[in-house]
Amino acid sequence: MLVVVLSITVAGGLLARELYRRPDSPRAADGEAMAPSATTSGGAADKSGAIEVGVTPDAQNHPQDEAVRTVLKAYFTAVNQKDYDAWAETVSDARRSKMPEYDFHRSFQSTKDVDVMLYRIEPGAQGTLRALVGFTSTQSLNEAPVDFQEKCIHWRLVLPMKYEHGSYRIDTVDGTATEHDKC
Repeated sequence: MLVVVLSITVAGGLLARELYRRPDSPRAADGEAMAPSATTSGGAADKSGAIEVGVTPDAQNHPQDEAVRTVLKAYFTAVNQKDYDAWAETVSDARRSKMPEYDFHRSFQSTKDVDVMLYRIEPGAQGTLRALVGFTSTQSLNEAPVDFQEKCIHWRLVLPMKYEHGSYRIDTVDGTATEHDKC
């Protein structure tokens, strides 16, 4: 029980720090403050469902930023396009085994994810990464979480990422570091 409480506290603290701290202004070589990067806002989906992933300067400075953003973009795009094969390429073997194709289509039939934002990347146990991500999801009520029946949900969660088959993939999520609010 202590581990669960500690995990939620840490995730909430990381999220709060990222959401409420004033971002450092990037400096040009001459010391002048530069305009914030366009990548600091959350990514949107285009008409096809393809996602762009926004990123904070903190996450952007991580050595695995590009690898993590690439898998997040592919993951959320696959969900929006209802493409199980593409989705299966973004998740670990363990996560894929917990959601066969039939369950994927049943679970994400009406789901549309937008405003994906990568806030932070941290090292996890045994060479894994932990990505603090936020996004907005709309879905029919029958696809909403049983304990949070809403058509529109703002999610903030830690996604564990495991290096498998030559790239980082999203591993199983236990739900202990997940927060959500009604839109």
